[in-house]
Parts: sequence; structure tokens; C-alpha cells
Amino acid sequence: MAINRSCARLARLADAAVVGPAGIGGQAQDWRAPCAALAALPAGDHVAARSALERWFVPYAASNNGDTKGLFTGYYEPELRGSRSRSGRYVVPLYGRPADLITVDLGLFREELRGQRIAGRVQGGALRPYASRAEIEAGALAATPRDGGGPLELVWVDDGIDAFFLEIQGSGRIVLDDGSILRVGYAAQNGHPYYAIGRELVSRGVPREQVSMQSIRAWLAANPDQAREVMNKNPSFVFFRTLAPPAAADDGPLGAEGVALTPGRSLAVDRAHLAMGLPVWLDAEDPLEASRRLQRLLVAQDTGGAIRGPVRGDVFWGFGSDAAERAGKMRSAGRYWILLPRDAAARIPKA
Repeated sequence: MAINRSCARLARLADAAVVGPAGIGGQAQDWRAPCAALAALPAGDHVAARSALERWFVPYAASNNGDTKGLFTGYYEPELRGSRSRSGRYVVPLYGRPADLITVDLGLFREELRGQRIAGRVQGGALRPYASRAEIEAGALAATPRDGGGPLELVWVDDGIDAFFLEIQGSGRIVLDDGSILRVGYAAQNGHPYYAIGRELVSRGVPREQVSMQSIRAWLAANPDQAREVMNKNPSFVFFRTLAPPAAADDGPLGAEGVALTPGRSLAVDRAHLAMGLPVWLDAEDPLEASRRLQRLLVAQDTGGAIRGPVRGDVFWGFGSDAAERAGKMRSAGRYWILLPRDAAARIPKA
């Protein structure tokens, strides 16, 4: 189960270590017994898993100032075509983390800013905003070395639209020209806020109800003279790192929690509001059939630039065409319940 991967990470923490912002997940010691019980379950025994969860955890409805409804989207691991050197059709770079990029965890300086981060570069002794997407595309990082040495270009791919959507997904597989596969994942971000370019298409006359990942890609491909301008409306820019091959073929990339994501079971959340590793029960519209409910246990194991707020999530659907379809069409209204270990729940003040 996905939760066992999070339990393994929690097991490495000291007993008194707090879990999540403001200790929302209790202390690491609260997880010892529940995690041991879940690890002992027979593989695939869903009845036993449900019984264990009901015994060891207490559900709490997540809300935003009393509103329990929120937005749930999906993401997946895309596949691109590329080369380690610029040649022929491979002319679009994927960048590694620049050596001069400084990221700041504001929570280290102010408790009320926990979970918030900024990024920039030092100029004249002061931290200044980093280059935006448009500035980077215009050459602002020319000759900038990669963190750790070497050229900034990690790999070259053959399609700028694919590269743009890879940034949104956060990780992917690059099929190199020699037939080998290079997996890349999120390394850093330039600090600029994420802007969903679907809004820009709506302002240009595309009906809002028709906007999806698939329709945005189709519009960009059909309007190459406007594509770069539209993509540059999103000033956020993601830098990548190479990833080691997964332990299992169906394992996803490493999420923000530092564990491999599980297709259909890992959830990206806003870590300013939710702890990494917390199990949640999701009840939302099914992305492929709105009349059907998507009801399942997921685990908060990742984050995303567009995932903001206490009732907001992004479901990781895995790799392949089916995953891409689900992720691209998922824009579901829903709600979720946070599952807290009973020992942690016992310390929550009663209203």
C-alpha cells in the first residue's frame, strides 16, 4: 500500500518529531503502532485494510473556513523524445537546477509562514526575483552553469509543448535517441507564481467548459504563432534532475515526501495545510464519468505549484495513455477526510 511507503519514512523520525504544519499529524511516535498494524496486513486484503484503518485512525473532514468542498485535479508521468546533445530535431532544452538559484523556506524564519517558499538570485547583496519563463526563453540563463557543475541543459527534447506540460506534471520519462530511457523529476522552481494558461484561452474565446489538458495542447499545436506567447503567460518555470530507475516497473517518480508515488493512490497537496504521509479518504466526481463517484483512500505524498488551499488535491494517475486521459480530464468537485492516528486525535482539544 502507498501508506506503507510513508510509514517507512515516518519510522526514521524521532518519537517527538512533529508531523506536518503546526503538528497537524501529531508526533512520529503516534504512527508507530498504526504503521506496524498496516505493514502486517496480507497483500491485497482490502477488508482487513479497511478494518485496520477504522481501528487505528480517526477521520476529520477537511474544510476551508467551514467549506468542505474543493477542487481535485490529476497529473501523470508523460513520455517525451530526446537526446543528450542538441542535434537534428532535438532543440528544446530541459534545464537542470541553476547554480545561482536560491530557494528560501520562509517557515525557518517565521512560524506563520511555514510551508511557504520563495526563490531568487543574489544581486548586490540582496535576494532578487529569479528570471521569469519569458525571460528564460529569451536567453536570461545563457552560460549559467548547473548546480554541481556542467551545462545547464540536462537533455534536449523535440517538442516545446511537450516540455511545457512536463513542467506542469513535474516528472516524466525521456526516450533517448539511442533507445534508452532517462527519468527526470522536479529539482526546483524559479519562484514565480503558477498561472494556468487555460484562463488565457478562455480570454481568447475558448469556452470555459471545453478547457482541459487535451484541448489546451490541441490549441497550442493548432496556433504555433501564438503558442509561445500563451505559454509565457505562466511565469513559473521548473528545473529538473535525473532520477534513478524505479525499484519496480510500475513505481512512479519520487514525490515531495521522498517516496515513490503510487498510481491512483498518491495525492499532491498544499503542505502549508497538510502533512506529508497523511492518509485521506477522497470523495469526488469521477474524471471519466461525472455521474459516478471516485471514492478511495489516498496518501499525501507530493506537492504542486498550482495546489493551494486546505481542500485541494492533485491525484497521481501513473504512466501511459490511460493515465494521461484521466489526468487531463480531471477537474472534479469533491471533499476529503484526513485520517489521524487515534493517539494524535486524542490530543486535539474538544470544541
